[in-house]
Amino acid sequence: MQRIPLAERVRPTGLDEFVGQTHLTGINGPLRKYIETGNIPSMIFWGPPGVGKTTLARIVGERLNLPFVQMSAISAGVSDVRKLIAEAKESGKILLFLDEIHRFNKSQQDALLGGVESGQILLIGATTENPSFEVNNALLSRCQVYVLEELSVEELKRMADQAISSDDLLKEKQTQIVDYSALIQFSGGDGRKLLNIIDMIAMQETAPVLIDDDKVKKILQNTRIVYDKAGEEHYNVISAFIKSMRGSDPNAAVYYLARMIEGGENPEFIARRMLILASEDIGNANPTALIMATNALTALQSIGMPEGRIILSQCAIYLACSPKSNASYLAIDTALSLVRKTGHLSVPLHLRNAPTKLMKEMNYGKDYQYAHAHSGNFIEQEFLPDSIQGAKFYEPGNNSRENEMRDYLKKRWKEKYGY
Repeated sequence: MQRIPLAERVRPTGLDEFVGQTHLTGINGPLRKYIETGNIPSMIFWGPPGVGKTTLARIVGERLNLPFVQMSAISAGVSDVRKLIAEAKESGKILLFLDEIHRFNKSQQDALLGGVESGQILLIGATTENPSFEVNNALLSRCQVYVLEELSVEELKRMADQAISSDDLLKEKQTQIVDYSALIQFSGGDGRKLLNIIDMIAMQETAPVLIDDDKVKKILQNTRIVYDKAGEEHYNVISAFIKSMRGSDPNAAVYYLARMIEGGENPEFIARRMLILASEDIGNANPTALIMATNALTALQSIGMPEGRIILSQCAIYLACSPKSNASYLAIDTALSLVRKTGHLSVPLHLRNAPTKLMKEMNYGKDYQYAHAHSGNFIEQEFLPDSIQGAKFYEPGNNSRENEMRDYLKKRWKEKYGY
């Protein structure tokens, strides 16, 4: 008979046993409130591997007492989804846990819409990728997105201790953890890996089983299992990669790029992060950076790996060596902050479109000055609502390209915006 893995044997059945994600499952956490009331929407769990996405989905299923169907987007297709929706129509609501939902293409995701919208399918999707990029807007708008965080050292320790105190096989072998350091290191923040390591050591040892750093390192080496590949410090490494490019260090950027490639990271995820950086951290200091990053993503999609590593490296080095400016990023966030307070303000009459006679009679578009009809293609006029006239959102960065933009704006607007 096949032995059930430790991670499955000790999987929590309620929130009180669940370790981690206290921002969601704590006393005032939104997931706890949903689960306690039983009024649960379709959801997408976004986070690294081994942090509880599947377990939370199963806890929801237990609370609602719904048929629980688990699918992997790697192997499931449109026909499987349609079959499930048909079953739900006949027998009642079904909870579908769709692992790696980001691997469903648009048509596969569209097949879910009807069942989710009608309420016949309660969807819980799990993804390690940003759902803003990987889940289409129609499906995303019907789901609450929750970000699950990598487990902390203390949470991993608690998970290990909880498993040892509750699992019959580990208790039978008198399992104890003497050192946590290597166990935590090789788990890479992944609770499932942590439990798998404990299980592996316990099954190869006779009672009493004492787990220490040397034993962890030895047994992992002997079994040739590499625990520092996909998923280990996923967010730490991508963060270091981004910050190295932002900090203009191409050597560190290429080092972290190599770690991600060697670790099995999705290369398109890396390219998309460079695309964001090109606008957020370089912007108009070098507008070509955005073109470079866009072309890198397109080229990568065309040729794939392993040759794609060269494209990623070229782009990362180019971005690291580009002048930096976050002026566009700051401008839109400043504008959004003001819009949340003043989004009700009326657009000035002279800027409004006047497609009908009534609108023209109401002075829509009256007194608008067409810039191209004037010298230098510019004439000073007011574009903002009256009560926020003179509001400034864009402050050019101190680099050659944006200094040119500053001069351009100052010549035209004089002292109005303080350029």
